Amino acid sequence: MTQDQLVAPPGESTDQAEGTPPSPRLPRQSNALRRGRGWSGILLATPMTVYVVAFFVVPLAFLVVYSVSKFDLLTFEVQSGFTLQNYSELFSSTYVGAVVRSLGMTALMTAVCVLLGFPVALTISRATGKLKALLLVAVIVPYWISFVVRTYAWLELLSPSGVVSKLAALLGIVPAGTQLGYSPLAIGIGMVAGYLPLMILPMFMALDRIDPGLEEAAADMGLSRRRTFWKITVKLAMPGSIAGVLLVGIPATGEYTIPAILGGSKTLMIGNVEAEQFLSTGNYPFGAAIATTLMVVMLAVLFASRKRLDRLGDIT
Repeated sequence: MTQDQLVAPPGESTDQAEGTPPSPRLPRQSNALRRGRGWSGILLATPMTVYVVAFFVVPLAFLVVYSVSKFDLLTFEVQSGFTLQNYSELFSSTYVGAVVRSLGMTALMTAVCVLLGFPVALTISRATGKLKALLLVAVIVPYWISFVVRTYAWLELLSPSGVVSKLAALLGIVPAGTQLGYSPLAIGIGMVAGYLPLMILPMFMALDRIDPGLEEAAADMGLSRRRTFWKITVKLAMPGSIAGVLLVGIPATGEYTIPAILGGSKTLMIGNVEAEQFLSTGNYPFGAAIATTLMVVMLAVLFASRKRLDRLGDIT
C-alpha cells in the first residue's frame, strides 16, 4: 500500500480494500435547495388547506357557536350569550323518543344490512370472470338513479296496490289492501334498500383479498368447514365489515329524506327534528345543538373503530 493510500483525506474511510473503486459520494443539498422544496410543499398544500378551512372548519365553528347561543321564542331571533339549555332540551321528554327511535332504527337497519350484505359479498367474491363484473355492476347500478326517486319508488311499492303489499298479502303476512307506507316498517325497508350497497362493497373488497390457499390449509389441518368459515373467512373480512357498518350507520343516524318520504308525519326521527328547527321553526341554536351532538357521537364511534381496525391490521 502506497503512502498516498495510507494518508487519506479528512472525512474519508481508510479501511477500503486495495484495488476496489472508491464509493460514490452523494452530493449534499444546499440550504437554499431545501428551503425551496419546503416552500413548494407549502404552496401545493395551500389550496386544499384553504378549501378545508373555509368549507369545513369555519362552518363547524359557527355550528358550535350557534349551539350555545340563546333563542328568543317571542321574536324568533338568535341572541348572543352562552347557554347549555339547547343541549339539555335535546334530552328532554319531548325529543328523547326521537333520539331513541333514530338510534334503534339505525342499529336494527345496520344489522339487517350486515346479514343481507355478507352472503351477497361472499357470492360476488367467489364468482369469476364476467359474472363477477356483472354482479358488481348490479350492486352499483341503483346509485345511478337519484336517491329521492328511489325512495319515492318504494312509496309506490308499499302502497295498498303496490307489488310489495300484494305479495305480503298473498303470503298471509298482512291483510289485503294494507298500507305499508308511512310507517316505521316503510322507513326500515327504505333505509336497508338505500344503504345496502354501501355495506356490500367494502365487504366484497375484504373477501376478495382472502387467499383461497388459507381455507385449503385449514382443511388440511383438520378444521371443519364451519370452523374454517368462521376462523378464516369471517375474521379476515372483519375490517370490511366494520367499514361497511360505519358507511351505513353514520349517515343513517341523521337520515332525513327517507323518514320524511316513507314515514310522513307519523314517525318522528332526529333528522326530521333537526331539519324542522332550521327550516320551519328558525331555532338555529337548538338545531345546531342536535347537529353538534350527532357529530361528537359519530367522531367517538370513528375513533373507536379506527383503534379496532388497527388491532385487526396487526393480527392479519
